[in-house]
Amino acid sequence: MSEREHESAPPKWWHPAVVYQIYPLSFKDTKGNGRGDLKGIIDKLDYLNGTDRSLGVDAIWLNPIYPSPKKDHGYDVADYYAIDPELGDMETFDLLIQEANARNIKIIMDYVLNHTSSEHPWFQESRSSKNSPRSDWYIWLDPKPDGSAPNNWVSVFGGPAWTFDETRGQYYMHSFLSDQPDLNWRNPEVVEEMKNVLRFWMDRGVSGFRADAIEHLFKDSEFRDEPVNPHHDPNIGNPYNALIHTYSRNQRSEILRIINEIDEILSDGNQGFMISETWLCAEDLLEYHKASKGKACLPSNLNILGMPWQVDVIKNYIDRYDSILGNDHCPNYVFSNHDVSRIVDRLGKSKAKAVATLQLTLRGIPFIYYGAELGMGGAQIPPEEVQDPWEKQVPGLGINRDSARTPMQWDDGPYAGFSDVEPWLPLCDDYREVNVKKQLEDPDSVLNLYRSLIAIRRSSRALIKGRYQPLESGNENVLSYIREIEDEKLLVTINFSDNEAEVHIDIPGSEIILSTNKNRKLDKLTALDGLVLEGNEGCIFKLQ
Repeated sequence: MSEREHESAPPKWWHPAVVYQIYPLSFKDTKGNGRGDLKGIIDKLDYLNGTDRSLGVDAIWLNPIYPSPKKDHGYDVADYYAIDPELGDMETFDLLIQEANARNIKIIMDYVLNHTSSEHPWFQESRSSKNSPRSDWYIWLDPKPDGSAPNNWVSVFGGPAWTFDETRGQYYMHSFLSDQPDLNWRNPEVVEEMKNVLRFWMDRGVSGFRADAIEHLFKDSEFRDEPVNPHHDPNIGNPYNALIHTYSRNQRSEILRIINEIDEILSDGNQGFMISETWLCAEDLLEYHKASKGKACLPSNLNILGMPWQVDVIKNYIDRYDSILGNDHCPNYVFSNHDVSRIVDRLGKSKAKAVATLQLTLRGIPFIYYGAELGMGGAQIPPEEVQDPWEKQVPGLGINRDSARTPMQWDDGPYAGFSDVEPWLPLCDDYREVNVKKQLEDPDSVLNLYRSLIAIRRSSRALIKGRYQPLESGNENVLSYIREIEDEKLLVTINFSDNEAEVHIDIPGSEIILSTNKNRKLDKLTALDGLVLEGNEGCIFKLQ
């Protein structure tokens, strides 16, 4: 597809979008119970978009807001067609849609499609009898002759993936907690009902979905034992990795078929969008893209989350991923989310601005996790205050996700402006320095850098639609690339090192339009051969 053909394709709202992920329990408490709620999100919409001092995002992705026993903080859904009373009600949700639309913000909901809560009425009916109308809505198998589980499959969260149910006299499968039984996606009734969930929320004004744990959707139809992983060390490794998960997940052809069916629903009217949680290599991500005939379903690209902050590693991956997708498909890059340590905890505070520069100048959709725009880190969680069920199941392996889910830091007040009472998770020690109020007043803050980057991105056709062109910087610590479309060409350079780095790029004078170095003068024609970047500096140049 040529550049002009690509540009003339029907516009999809998510292609130029910057998406902001909100963990609702940790964003803003308006009820005085130490837990965030929908009203809190409404109250903070002006921070996200709509005013001169807003961040400028185009969409917000909400982690689950359905009724739930919260054994896994909402990823155990008890009702797909309602709002968790702790967070609000449907009237409040409708107001959120209305107020978000008034600020040109789209709403993306978490779509928990692999499993429900064990308290969901569907599962209660399924477990009641082998002859119940929903008997086959979940995955049930008879015990082995000795009464043991049907096979050796294990749960991601630790322990067997099978739990025996006395009433049915059978085992049910759960990829995660025993409180989260897996739905049977080979049952057409289940497929149709879960499609109805999408239709229900789209009718209420939801513009997109994030599909949770989609690689677990289908299992081997013969339920064969998984191979043992010969490289696993039981003394230090996650017990889930003791097996090679050939049969309990990633049954590719059936997953891709469902993606195509969902794509047909979302593509109607060219407004629906879904991004699926996947941990796949670049070639496999392309398969997911191709399965979406209307290009409404994208796989999330989580690969950079596990990479060291090294130019050669990051550059090689981005070059390869972008080349594999080509201009026919819209990429995305995730640098943080609710399941991994925050950026500054993984890489150090000094890298926050360099990461922001990289993420917001690459091709495709950037996903910003709440607080990343502040350079916010995670709090230390004492063992007695751990909330994460994964950490509770397999303690001591460094899996605890609570530190990535601590309350948003709005100001330097007693509870960081998040709540008037003690929050459900501890605050970071540095919240008096790292908060929205203070950073808005500091021209050199991480927050104001994000605001500048998003504003530049919004006004630049090269950043929204342009090609990505790798470029050698002449320095092993500096990543450089060009974003180009017709008559607009931008060059990005990012120093991955804490030390100064000299760049050698044979391009004539260019205008600096952004630098993370507060002392560098903008709007200045600068030669790129011999340019010295300070440690961790990122720059954007408009080429003449």
